[in-house]
Amino acid sequence: MRPFALSYARPAVKPEATTPYTYDATRQLNVLPDGSPATSSRLVLLATSATASTAGSKTHFDD
Repeated sequence: MRPFALSYARPAVKPEATTPYTYDATRQLNVLPDGSPATSSRLVLLATSATASTAGSKTHFDD
């Protein structure tokens, strides 16, 4: 017997995502087109949901 949901399930189509920054291997950080660090742009941080979580450092002594 085939489950009902499998008869109608369709794969989700993921929208194409573009990032406003690129990785600079020499500086080892993400940079904006003007060369400034991506972390300096509040709009980029809000749009990409980047956070600075401290959860790991509070639970592991070697982080």
